Amino acid sequence: MKDNFDAIISRNTLFWLLVTNVAVLSPLYEQATLWSIGICAICFVWRVGIYLGKVAAPPKLLVTSLAIGAATTLALVSSEIGLLNALVNLLILGYALKYIEMREQRDVKAIVLVGYFLIALTLLDQQGMLNTLHLLAVVVINTGILISVYQDKSNKFANLGFSVKLVLHSLPLAILLFIVFPRLGPLWMVPNMKSATTGLSDEMSFGDINKLTRSAELAFRVGFDNPDGTTLGPANQDLYWRTLVMENYDGKTWRQDPSIKNIQRQAYFQKTQRDKAVITGQNRKIEYVVISEPSHQKWLYGLDEAFSDNSQIVELPDYRLYSLRPVDQRMSYRVTSYPDNVMELTLKDNTKKLNLALPPNSNLKTQALADKFAQDYPEPQARMNAMMNYFAEQAYYYTLSPPTVGEQQIDDFLFENRAGFCAHYASALVFMARASGLPARMVTGYQGGEYNPQAGYYSIYQYMAHAWTEVWLEGQGWQRFDPTAMIAPQRILDGFDATFDSQSSYLQDSPFSALRMKQYPWLNDLRQQLSSLDYYWSVWVLGFDEDRKQQVLSKLLGEVTSSKIALMMIFSFIIIALVIGYYAGLFTQNTLQDPLNKRYQLVCQRLAKRGIPRPQGQAPQDYANDVVARLSDKHPRLAADFNALSQAFMALKYQPLTPEQSQQQQQQFMRLYRKLRLRLLRS
Repeated sequence: MKDNFDAIISRNTLFWLLVTNVAVLSPLYEQATLWSIGICAICFVWRVGIYLGKVAAPPKLLVTSLAIGAATTLALVSSEIGLLNALVNLLILGYALKYIEMREQRDVKAIVLVGYFLIALTLLDQQGMLNTLHLLAVVVINTGILISVYQDKSNKFANLGFSVKLVLHSLPLAILLFIVFPRLGPLWMVPNMKSATTGLSDEMSFGDINKLTRSAELAFRVGFDNPDGTTLGPANQDLYWRTLVMENYDGKTWRQDPSIKNIQRQAYFQKTQRDKAVITGQNRKIEYVVISEPSHQKWLYGLDEAFSDNSQIVELPDYRLYSLRPVDQRMSYRVTSYPDNVMELTLKDNTKKLNLALPPNSNLKTQALADKFAQDYPEPQARMNAMMNYFAEQAYYYTLSPPTVGEQQIDDFLFENRAGFCAHYASALVFMARASGLPARMVTGYQGGEYNPQAGYYSIYQYMAHAWTEVWLEGQGWQRFDPTAMIAPQRILDGFDATFDSQSSYLQDSPFSALRMKQYPWLNDLRQQLSSLDYYWSVWVLGFDEDRKQQVLSKLLGEVTSSKIALMMIFSFIIIALVIGYYAGLFTQNTLQDPLNKRYQLVCQRLAKRGIPRPQGQAPQDYANDVVARLSDKHPRLAADFNALSQAFMALKYQPLTPEQSQQQQQQFMRLYRKLRLRLLRS
């Protein structure tokens, strides 16, 4: 078909351009600057005015001025919003400005092409199941616009239906390529989005984790791969998800040591891999898959001493997992943990010195208490047990709204306020252990998880953020001590909800959170079923790596070889081509028969079975008169409907009609055809 680039754009195309403009740009609102959103809104309102015939197309000087101003503004703010965000905004503005100044069909094709690029860019950041379905609908509309350029129809949904068929025909090929095509690494590094980070920070003050307890956002999900095929993980009190280790304390804030930060910066060029544990009868192994939500940070989650074979993950010396790239989209990775493994049996001198350091002249009352513990309990394990029991024996309280503390934070907490949450108790225990001569450090992460029995996985939310203490003991390495278990044991044994009211914590700022359904059993079941769909999407689509691909191919082909894969692809291509050819009508023998004739003949055949045959060559009007004469007495409604059908048929076949008249007659014919077909079939 020859392109008619200079043709005027039809109103059908203009209508769907209005729809797709909003559909394409709406998912990118988080990346768009206020300046970009303002220009897009102006262009859209102006285009609506053009569609309604209220305003004329803007002068090219105005469009050019907007383009220059927008590009200049983006150049000035690109360092603040990030290179990728700047490029996305540039494409958004180009789409909007081209949209407002389009006059001919060649402009429509350019807009459709840019629309596909924007859809692809959206998929870089939004890959959830609902987001993908939404973008698939946008692809259908965008394709329908392209179709309308070549075959315009007065019915607004005619081209859209054809677009749906094209997309459906392409799905089998897309699925085939998704399964068999090799998973290749990126050919280039995607620039940083400069998006707001979520979750834990590499610095922690007393109030930081308290902020996360007011967040109902999902942090990550975990599915356990047990040898017996079950999906239950360890008990809740053993679900300590290590995320960050902090060893520097200035009296107010805990921070990562500069040495580990330097290792993190060099991780992309010099990967550090810890020696895996030796598997013995006493050394258990836990295997699981973690699906991390976008946090725009690099730290990951694992139990105890965790290892991962993922090439994009580094195993740091402080027994954490670290991503080489910020987690800007859902990330799936496999982990193996060894809960019985000893972490750092031999402590280096510089590490020991670092984890014994205290700020000078800081919290003298706490230091005096630690000295007393050291004198009364010279054996390290007994000393730590005594410190832990101290929190249980004294009148301490666990609360998410603790009183404020002064310059001597630990002293104020231990001897004055006596109320706090995990960060307070963990900080106090680290300080006391160091003051008594035991190397200790702060660990932050998440504790617990909500089990979904529908799909067999755990959901860990931001409000489950937690802090605990690790103390190095001779012959035992780093050991976990959590004073929260002494103050609020139900928080560790049964989870956050067993201790705190959800309405006054993580649901207080989330009025529309799905977690509000927890208190209603049947709604909670529905919530978990919907979450299960999203989990399966994350596992089998977003997390479809080489391992899962090999599992699927092994089930289909047995032993996976290149020749079997090639034969499978050839066979699949043939099947897909045959199906498409069938729907395109390539295998239909009577390709010249008009669908209108076929439907009319079908009704005539069913009337013939009732004893009213149509003689060969009889005109439709004459046959209609015969039917009316034969049926008007006993079946007057049937006779009237067939007469009306015949009139619509003759009008469509032989009369000159306007597009509006043709559409009306077509609708009338189809309505009567369906009615008569069913009535004659039942008779």
